[in-house]
Amino acid sequence: MGGGEGKCLYIDTEGTFRPVRLLAVAERYGLNGEEVLDNVAYARAYNADHQNALLTNASALMSESRFCLLIVDSCTALYRTDFSGRGELASRQTHLGKFLRTLQRLADEYGIAVVVTNQVMSSPDAAAGPYAGNEKKPIGGNIMAHASTTRLQLKKSRGNTRSCKIYDSPCLPEMETHFAILASGIGDPEEEV
Repeated sequence: MGGGEGKCLYIDTEGTFRPVRLLAVAERYGLNGEEVLDNVAYARAYNADHQNALLTNASALMSESRFCLLIVDSCTALYRTDFSGRGELASRQTHLGKFLRTLQRLADEYGIAVVVTNQVMSSPDAAAGPYAGNEKKPIGGNIMAHASTTRLQLKKSRGNTRSCKIYDSPCLPEMETHFAILASGIGDPEEEV
């Protein structure tokens, strides 16, 4: 449970980060909760420009201290609100592309893992009729797809159960697994704590 002997940087674009969840996971694994929180640098982004600027700050932090993980939750949320409509699509994609390239540079330069969450939307074909599937597609188009090495699709099932499917990966076969979100973190679906 060394965590790669480095810290985590969490960029939150929707205000959903909850330190109390980290404390519950720390307790589950017998870790000191305050030490766990001390190893997470948190930043709240309020618009797409601010989200981009936070990566400059991240680079400065990473040059001073060992980080091993950078999380952006959600990568595309602010782009959807700051750039609305088809008229701003090209600007949105250009800005998003710059953000993703900066993430890739940080990963290469500092040897960190990068995890981004992304929003999905209903596919226009899904509204074709009553027999059309409930297909969702990721926001961000090809720019987002090409910037990602391995893409996972998470879906809610019954109760606290979720599914995780390898959606696209150059080194892993397509497969699916199920897990549960518990008070103490992630576990098997039958675990009820």
